[in-house]
Amino acid sequence: MSDTLSVPAPAPSPPASRPFRAPAPVPNAAPLGFFGFLATASRNPIEIWGTRAFKEPYIVGKWLGVPNIVINDPAGVRHCLVENARNYVMQPLRQRILRPLLRDGLLTAEGALWRRTRKAIAPVFTPRHIAGFSVTMEERSQRFAEDLATREGTLVDGSHEMTLLTFDILQATLFTDDIADDGESFARSTRDFLGSMGRVDPLDLLGAPAFLPRLRRLRGRKSMAYFRELIARTITRRREQIARDPDGAPNDLLTLLVRTDGLSAGEIEDNIITFIGAGHETTARSLTWTLYLLSQAPEERALVEAELDTVLPTLSHPSEWLERLPHTRAAFEEALRLYPPAPSLNRTALAPDRVGDVDIPAGATVLVMPWLIHRHEMLWDRPDHFIPSRFLPGNREALDRYQYLPFGVGPRVCIGASFALMEGVIALACLLRHLRFDYVGDLPPEVVQRITVQPAGGLPLRLSRRSPAGRHGPARRDSAGAESIA
Repeated sequence: MSDTLSVPAPAPSPPASRPFRAPAPVPNAAPLGFFGFLATASRNPIEIWGTRAFKEPYIVGKWLGVPNIVINDPAGVRHCLVENARNYVMQPLRQRILRPLLRDGLLTAEGALWRRTRKAIAPVFTPRHIAGFSVTMEERSQRFAEDLATREGTLVDGSHEMTLLTFDILQATLFTDDIADDGESFARSTRDFLGSMGRVDPLDLLGAPAFLPRLRRLRGRKSMAYFRELIARTITRRREQIARDPDGAPNDLLTLLVRTDGLSAGEIEDNIITFIGAGHETTARSLTWTLYLLSQAPEERALVEAELDTVLPTLSHPSEWLERLPHTRAAFEEALRLYPPAPSLNRTALAPDRVGDVDIPAGATVLVMPWLIHRHEMLWDRPDHFIPSRFLPGNREALDRYQYLPFGVGPRVCIGASFALMEGVIALACLLRHLRFDYVGDLPPEVVQRITVQPAGGLPLRLSRRSPAGRHGPARRDSAGAESIA
């Protein structure tokens, strides 16, 4: 088997003098064994990997008699997920974990239903629509930052706060403020929903039938019922609005789903839950990790703050921010690399195939793991370190398309990738213009996989204001004439 990847690592870029090593589980030096694997995968799936997984292009093994092939080679990723994607379907284990949550939503649907659903919602995520969303993204992020500023000097849970922010942005843009619930209730239910329903159960790993109860998920039933009831009410209100005034309904994701022929009421619910329960969660976690990483890398934070002080006042529209704030974007993209929101993209081979010098038999599990690829020693210089300059213009272009997979790749690439990138940069810019977030935990955060990659138990951050080097354009004033933090 080849001991080199098909693409050389990019030339080292000039990082900060002492880049920060981002916390992560320590790779295992020896195999876990059957029971060790079962226990570790149930507790925290990203802890199962050994040192070989971060050094070799392919790893071949078996689980319960089924061949498992780990593909870290970008050429192998391209072959399986793009060039021969028809040969690879969703892995049964993945579906056993996700389908109880998302049922027939876009993330778990397959075949004709997936194609019909994706085609129906694609118009929402065109570049024109996303550029239009940028104004709302800025308004909600700015309002959120101003609220945080009133709590200067206090401790906040960054993970919780970013969930509130991304929920507000999501429901304002994709659902036109039509989700009738407060952010706090939603955030709590999301935590319970994904924390219990999204965990790997030992019965899933053993391939047990779906009718056997997964005890860890029983406590998530209340939050599941909450989501279903919330979404059912939202759909009913929108249907009534469309019936009263067909031309007056918002042209958003909710309206498109309601008007799509062939989608049942349950399938509409499934897709809305997919977007509000999983779609916003990924961006929230990525923002959380970016704030943490910048708090541990003063030189990188200074670059971002200087950019916001000098460049932001010159931009006339928030749709420009993604391309015109390269340091802010690079910090966000590097956080996506170190803590990919979707740490695994796993498939099952329908027919025999070959990738590199590895034979893939029919029925084999093919494991494409952004968690591994993004930290692979043969692809990245100092892969465990926070070095945003990898993604600055001139360096970003040197990366192979298939060594950086924060939103997946191929036909099932995340439809909201551009939306999430713009949202992330705009939110960071608004938060960091006048605020600082300093991590105050006694120990580095424990990194766990609960569908997304997140800090266990939240992320304690101390809020403080900072004094920008320059003005950020005209100050906003409230009704009493007082200046806001903008």
